[in-house]
Amino acid sequence: MKKVVAPALEKKLAKLGLRAPQDLALHLPHRYEDETRLTQIDAAPVGVPVQVEALVLKAEVKYRPKRQLVVYAEGLVLRFLNFYGSQLRQFQRAADEGQLVRAYGEVRPGFFGAEMVHPRYRVVAQGEPLPESLTPIYPTTAGLSQYQLRKLVLGALEEADFDDTLPAPMRRRYELAELAGSVRSLHKPAPDASVEELVERSSPAWRRVKFDELLAQQLSMRIAYRARRARVALPLPSTGPLLKRFLGKLPFRLTRAQSRSMAEILRDLAQPHPMQRLLQGDVGSGKTIVAAIGCLAAIDAGCQAAVMAPTEILAEQHLRKFTEWLAPLGVPIAWLHGGLSTAEKNAVVKLLKEPKPLIAVGTHALFQKQVGFARLALAVVDEQHRFGVQQRLALRKKSDAALVPHQLMMSATPIPRTLSMTYFADLDVSTIDEMPPGRRGVATRLVSSGRRAEVLGRIREACAEGQQAYWVCPVIEESKEGDLQTAIDTYAALTRELKGLKVGLLHGRLPAAEKAQTMKSFSTGKIQVLVATTVIEVGVDVPNASLMVIEHAERFGLAQLHQLRGRIGRGTRESVCILLYAAPLSQTARARLKVIFESTDGFEIAREDLRLRGPGEFLGERQSGLPLLRYADLEKDEALALLAREAAEQLLAQDEEAARRHVNRWLGSRHENARA
Repeated sequence: MKKVVAPALEKKLAKLGLRAPQDLALHLPHRYEDETRLTQIDAAPVGVPVQVEALVLKAEVKYRPKRQLVVYAEGLVLRFLNFYGSQLRQFQRAADEGQLVRAYGEVRPGFFGAEMVHPRYRVVAQGEPLPESLTPIYPTTAGLSQYQLRKLVLGALEEADFDDTLPAPMRRRYELAELAGSVRSLHKPAPDASVEELVERSSPAWRRVKFDELLAQQLSMRIAYRARRARVALPLPSTGPLLKRFLGKLPFRLTRAQSRSMAEILRDLAQPHPMQRLLQGDVGSGKTIVAAIGCLAAIDAGCQAAVMAPTEILAEQHLRKFTEWLAPLGVPIAWLHGGLSTAEKNAVVKLLKEPKPLIAVGTHALFQKQVGFARLALAVVDEQHRFGVQQRLALRKKSDAALVPHQLMMSATPIPRTLSMTYFADLDVSTIDEMPPGRRGVATRLVSSGRRAEVLGRIREACAEGQQAYWVCPVIEESKEGDLQTAIDTYAALTRELKGLKVGLLHGRLPAAEKAQTMKSFSTGKIQVLVATTVIEVGVDVPNASLMVIEHAERFGLAQLHQLRGRIGRGTRESVCILLYAAPLSQTARARLKVIFESTDGFEIAREDLRLRGPGEFLGERQSGLPLLRYADLEKDEALALLAREAAEQLLAQDEEAARRHVNRWLGSRHENARA
């Protein structure tokens, strides 16, 4: 495209991921507008976009109440608050030459009669015919008009190569329309095309496009998976002496799900190619002990393991558990985080570069430039969705040896089936789908913020019985939204309102030492009520804390609410989570709170979260630098995704070259960040 367009336009197109004619040809409309007919200005319905036509009379720039371009036409005024000088000249020329303006938008009553604000428009000559089919509207960016983009797309459509990458028997088997005709019909719908099918994306043409996109994603995953299997890793023994001793001395029995996940991980670790496994399980299901068992396999092989967590609180929690479980076996454990002094950090960095078996626990500090491992055999990444692809790759590349370390990712946000078979299809997945015995259920209560005094009374009662409570706030300082209670303000208020009780404050901006001291005081019972931000969402384990209040619960995501609720219910008492909300609730907030109130099943909550938010937000940073689906919808097109997964296996087996061409057509270079 460098020879075709000016540099400024090229930059705008690059923002949309459009770098070649093929990209433009596959940049499909996200909706359609009906410009095949005109509506009389005085008959335009309120609140409904329509197309009108009027003779341009004059155009001028006005400065009151603010600078704007005002175009006067017969029976209609057009207003543009953002405009270019060229638009003023265009309308002035149209007035001089007696031309018409065709404007598409909502007609509203204005001071001078009917008016449109920022309509989409075209200046046309008298008698110019109307389009015969629906007008495609494309995703665009600032400074790139629909007219410009449509012209480029239609030009690219003539150049693009639509040689079908799918063999004819496969197209017949899955009842797929021809690709070239499908793409052209979406850019230039036939006059008799079904508006409903185009809008709902249910036409045969849309079905073919969505299938091809899903197939490209599946193929990309399979190719990445094969490439990883071709790399060499050190096989780790599953029957080493430390592992045997540890399992023999466990003070509790692993659940069936834990035992199954352990067996799957140990089987992978024993292979000569790197493991790439996701261990998923609900909050408190016992993932950490399974990860510790994997680390012991590395130690038995005379190697190193690294355990990385996104927050210092969670990393320190792992440190405590690993020390409690593994230090009695003589396993050295190193602790690396941002709060260490330079001398302490240098000592740990030096230790990691020695070819001695150990487990390193830490935060992002583990993949800093100066950190290297002598024999890293296993990298464990907890709450993997909080790390970007490049960050996880950086940890995997830290070993000084030629071998690629095995990688175990953990997530307490269960992955819904549709995501598992699409965005996570490159991973082997182990699922812990049962709770260890003794975990108590958590009762959830929805309480309006108007009943705050009752909630304070409930906290006093709980603390009088020797229990502890969390009070979770959504922000640290005053929000632009104004009405959000802040952690600092709430801490001050609760200190006054709960006289006689020791109230503490925890948030992400506190110095590391202060955070650690606050958590220690809460864990030992010196602090009875802990006011905190979502910094406690993962990793905090205080069995005596049986009450949680989440302020402005309507502002939190479903997965976040479920994670927070999982911080209680870890002791022997019945636990209660109070969701304090501010009325009135939006429809989406009401739907979220209904789900969290009615269900404690992490998988069910994750499915609803995906439905409400879509895959982009659900996936967090996993997709850094990678494309989300543009045309297929995971919820509506699950059946099509299943067919695409089946077809991917066939195409790779029958014609790998065609499979790679298919991926390049739909994903280009965007699949090169092969799954970390």
